[in-house]
Amino acid sequence: MRPRRRQLVRWVIALVMCTALVACNRGGAGGSAPRIALVLKTLNSPFFNDMQRGAQAAATRLGVELVVQAAEREIDVERQMQIVENLIQSGVNAICLTPSGSKEVVPAVVKANRANIPVIIVDTRLDRAAADEAGAKIGSFTGSDNYEGGRLAAQFVVNQSKGQANVGVLEGIPGHETGDSRLRGFREGIAATPGVRVVASQPGNWERDQGFNVFQNMLQAHPEIDTVFACNDVMALGAVEAIRAAGRTGAIRVVGFDAIDDARKAMADGSMAASVAQFPEEMGRIAVENAVHAVRGEAVPPEVKVRIELVTKDNLTAR
Repeated sequence: MRPRRRQLVRWVIALVMCTALVACNRGGAGGSAPRIALVLKTLNSPFFNDMQRGAQAAATRLGVELVVQAAEREIDVERQMQIVENLIQSGVNAICLTPSGSKEVVPAVVKANRANIPVIIVDTRLDRAAADEAGAKIGSFTGSDNYEGGRLAAQFVVNQSKGQANVGVLEGIPGHETGDSRLRGFREGIAATPGVRVVASQPGNWERDQGFNVFQNMLQAHPEIDTVFACNDVMALGAVEAIRAAGRTGAIRVVGFDAIDDARKAMADGSMAASVAQFPEEMGRIAVENAVHAVRGEAVPPEVKVRIELVTKDNLTAR
């Protein structure tokens, strides 16, 4: 073979190899691992730490790269939207998103749709009307039945109080689907028991220090409160501190939501009465599994409901 012809053959072979390499790196379809993003509300919460743990376990088992990002605070919706937009620009293959705002994040989901990036919603649903109006599409939703969880908490309060209770409620972020559903389930769960009444209800924005401050003020304004329902355990633990500061530990039953480890410890020592358990590790696992299915063009279920259960001191060990 002549030298010039040999050189031409080498160039052709090199070109074919480069083309194959580019094809393999595109969309995780070949030798490179797909990049799945998990965008949480915050990393400063045991609940979302558990969700991350489940997601990472699934990613490791499935051989995909997991990118985890979150705003510092759950209420920072703008930062979460910025994170999603940056991930779209970086070329991730799918996004698992726990919305900090059910309406606010819809435009970010639409941008992911336009970039042909599947979106799996976790824990908190998108606002249906806002999503429909914007044409936002999701691959799947994975989460608990928060309304039913609120009803479980209500049933516990009705039973434990024998139908007579003055309740202070610590809400989540106003307009946030997760907290709103829990609150609605609780209110409807006590509706048939007139002796159980909500005497005060205010947002604690999911945070412990706000749970403390809001409930401290609530207790001063309504000393007759004998029961607390907090829409998450972090706020419930803030209320426990406020109760302790007021010298009323043991006199006020506290019911939370999530059954995180610190809440379980509080139930063990009697400073909390109950909490509605979710299973965030399971949510994270299922979300990543469905994201991988979506990347591969495989069918995913439109909705996956993760179990819930009421946890009290009596069944703490049954985890």
